[in-house]
Amino acid sequence: MEKWQVTVNDVLSRGLFRECKLVAGHGGLNREVKWTHILEISEFESFINGGELILTTGSSIHFDSPNGIIYLDKLRKKDIAGICIELGTHVKTIHPDIIQYGNAHHIPLIIFDTVVKFVDITQDLHTLIINHHHHRLNQINIFSQEVNKLSLMPNGILKILKELYSHLDIPVIFLTDDSKTYYYPPLVKDDIPSIKTSIGQNVTNTPLYESNFLQETDYTNFPIKIVGNNCGNLFVKRNKKDLDEFSHSLIDRAILAITQIMLRNRTIEERKQNLEEELIRKLLQGKDCAADDIQKVLPAQAKNFNYRLFLIETASPDMELKDGEWEEIKLQQSLMIRSLFKSYGFIPSLSVSKNEITVIASFFKQEEAKKDTERFTRIIEEIGNIEEQKILIGKNCRFGISNIKNDYTELSKSYKEAKDVIFIQSSNLLQTYFFENIGVYRILLNLLENQKLEDYIHEYLGPIIRHDHENKSNLLGTLSTYLNCLGSKKETAERLFIVRQTLYHRLEKIEELLGKGYMEPINRQAIELALAAHSLKKQT
Repeated sequence: MEKWQVTVNDVLSRGLFRECKLVAGHGGLNREVKWTHILEISEFESFINGGELILTTGSSIHFDSPNGIIYLDKLRKKDIAGICIELGTHVKTIHPDIIQYGNAHHIPLIIFDTVVKFVDITQDLHTLIINHHHHRLNQINIFSQEVNKLSLMPNGILKILKELYSHLDIPVIFLTDDSKTYYYPPLVKDDIPSIKTSIGQNVTNTPLYESNFLQETDYTNFPIKIVGNNCGNLFVKRNKKDLDEFSHSLIDRAILAITQIMLRNRTIEERKQNLEEELIRKLLQGKDCAADDIQKVLPAQAKNFNYRLFLIETASPDMELKDGEWEEIKLQQSLMIRSLFKSYGFIPSLSVSKNEITVIASFFKQEEAKKDTERFTRIIEEIGNIEEQKILIGKNCRFGISNIKNDYTELSKSYKEAKDVIFIQSSNLLQTYFFENIGVYRILLNLLENQKLEDYIHEYLGPIIRHDHENKSNLLGTLSTYLNCLGSKKETAERLFIVRQTLYHRLEKIEELLGKGYMEPINRQAIELALAAHSLKKQT
């Protein structure tokens, strides 16, 4: 990398400084000189911005006395570049304590034994600084044009990283939200696992300009955003305090070029998403779709390649949305959910409406089904923590997950399964996210749709229901508790908060209404099913 700063060392090489002497602060020769300032007053704090090379005759700052340390310390705290002192008029010699202070704090102290024209020094150095600044802007412009060209080429992101490396000589890594990785030079690949471990699974949630210490090497992170969402992170192998303004300018131009590539890719993805959404809606409605159209949108089917339909019921957005606002919300919901599922190893296909988000989460089936359910559960937990106003409030969502399937023609069935799970949840009958865990309600929901549930309930529980209605009693609740306690009279009485004798009277009445054999296994199963059906029926 070329040297893009004017330093004290550069100043000392100028013709006007041939006769000068550096008496202290050799460790500060790399300090950047941003400007020069002639200083002849003792109250100078409001006039110094930092980075100035101070020119002085010492008329108000007594460098020939230990008292000068007070003023020198003030200048140090203002982060000056160095001090040039003309000897003879006001200061004859530099006091040893001043020299010692300059060496201790790496403040270059430059003396002129003869009278010098500060105006000539100022003119010379300001010309040098301005020319450097102009050259720097020109180089930034050339770099910007080059990376813009590269952004239009195949594999443009990698080419941009190479160009950035050629200017900064700093290794760079770019991680996208869909787990793609770009890096240069090749040796830096070994640092990628450490970065991912340090910042967690989801690389796009890291704060702006966060310096992460990884195996004795500092990385500075530059998130890349599209439509307010992170789409990736650029990691530069340098601590942020060691990156100057010019480096930041080049990095910003590189990020802009990468963002243009990502934005074009997202535009293509949006078009694909529209096709995807249209096809998914047809499949959810049970309509026939051409195999060629399905292959364009959904992953190719294979023996061990499966999917679950993941349904998210969302709260209705503000119905007074302005034109285009819902499209923006829809896009952001899609980007957010798609990125989340990808981070857990799924291949998601989405359909987003104002009240629900449907995700066909395709995956290679794990050997242990438990691992599969755990991944979905973690996704639900992450969505529950989302609090993006007007986009998605996770805690207001309900979730239903279908059984594992392989054939896309069963998507309408999967959709119904996920809806059934949400219905069971909202009815407070069971708290589960997975269709395979709703048990007997799978049968009862089918009976409910076929209008046969009422007949079944009436056949097994009719006498008790009529008795409770006519006498304002609760034998049905007693029966349910008694069966849940596996026929334990002691436990049933305790749960109902009644004495044992009262329970005996109720059980006698139940036996009278249902018959003596109601606790026989086959009758008991039928009655338990009827009780579950009755609970379900009350929710409709």
